[in-house]
Amino acid sequence: MKKKSVFRCTNCDYESIGYMGKCPECGSWNTLQEVLVDRKQGKSSGSSRLFEKKPIKRLGDITLENSQRIVTGLSEFNRVMGGGIVRDSVSILAARPGAGKSTLLLQVANDLATKGHKVLYASGEESESQIKARADRVIREIHQNMWVVSDNSMDNLLENIDEIDPDFIVVDSIQTFSLESFPNSRAGSPTQTMECAYELVKVAKNSGKPRSIFIVGQMTKEDELAGVRALEHLVDVVLLIEGESGEELRTLLATKNRYGSTGEMGFFNMTEKGMVSIDNPSEYFMTKREDGNLVSGSGLTVVREGTRPIILEIESLVSDSFTPYPSRISEAMRKDQLNTLISILEQRGGIRLYDKNVVIKTTGGIKLKENASNLAVIMSIASSVFDVGISNDTAFIADVGLTGELKKVPSLEARLRELDRIGFRKAIVPRDSTRVKEYTNLEVIQLKTLRDVIKYVFN
Repeated sequence: MKKKSVFRCTNCDYESIGYMGKCPECGSWNTLQEVLVDRKQGKSSGSSRLFEKKPIKRLGDITLENSQRIVTGLSEFNRVMGGGIVRDSVSILAARPGAGKSTLLLQVANDLATKGHKVLYASGEESESQIKARADRVIREIHQNMWVVSDNSMDNLLENIDEIDPDFIVVDSIQTFSLESFPNSRAGSPTQTMECAYELVKVAKNSGKPRSIFIVGQMTKEDELAGVRALEHLVDVVLLIEGESGEELRTLLATKNRYGSTGEMGFFNMTEKGMVSIDNPSEYFMTKREDGNLVSGSGLTVVREGTRPIILEIESLVSDSFTPYPSRISEAMRKDQLNTLISILEQRGGIRLYDKNVVIKTTGGIKLKENASNLAVIMSIASSVFDVGISNDTAFIADVGLTGELKKVPSLEARLRELDRIGFRKAIVPRDSTRVKEYTNLEVIQLKTLRDVIKYVFN
């Protein structure tokens, strides 16, 4: 068989017909080395299997049976997936080490097994005994439809799939698997990662036997999915788990979803028994207090996480500063944004804070990503300054301009419906923001400026 000479990068396996000092793929210098390869094999050996000719169909004749959703017992997981797992889909889940990727997928896999689906859990990082130890901790009863294999060979995994014929497959993680067709590429390299992913896509999209596949992806130091960007384009759903290692709260975010809403978010508690779905986030992200028990420095608002409105409590602490530069501290929002709101409160609300330290946080640690919460932030600061609590049944939904005027916010009606559902009595919104409907419990109060709000709340 004829050989040809190519230059291959020892770092990322990029191939070029000519020598270059710097690899254009990974940016490394002096890593291209001359090698001989089979002319028939070349760089794209094995990938030709992806392009088997398939029959042409009329769009109207295609049935949607393969895209029916599989609903799991985790309601927050179903929400992020768009209502459940699509049968012929490939999803990738990424997070920092220890965030709960393997735990969540193990729970989902066993839940599907109890519903009669055959499940294969393949790990290239852990042994069977390690997987069993985690399962004993987070799963009440391991179902007989669960199969486990610990191997780094994608070729062996494809044979296992043919042998067991599973409906649901978990690959943990894609960067640890490799194909024998690329002996010069190490596991985790761009070539191996993409070629292994292509093989899994073939398995999932098989019209004769569609399967659902979940791939675990590793994260870089910059909290981005490791590997080439093409991996995210290849799969149908990209999920990220966010959360601090020392806290229980975990957020599941869909950054891409071909079958649902991109940006949808679900909430979980990370416990010793695994990931527990938070089915009513509005009650989780605010402090329950008895009627009449008012606490200064607390303000309530409604934020949107994905397509869902969530009631959120914002807490503020204002104290005297004995330094020329008072502290402005907040993990929930950018420092520049906090300084802007403090300036608005000083100039347009008439409350001086030039000699005060201001600390802001949210109950549960949610980040404030939209301007609809700005009025609640300002009112919580004012409450702390006056040392007067705001009624627990009052919420603030408005942005505040530099002029001190209240500004309109999107999806106001959905936010008001959530307040009415929980049983809130008052909601303060911008004047003329919308034609306000009548609600069962809620009274909607429309005001024009920040001074009007301060006067109304604190008389």
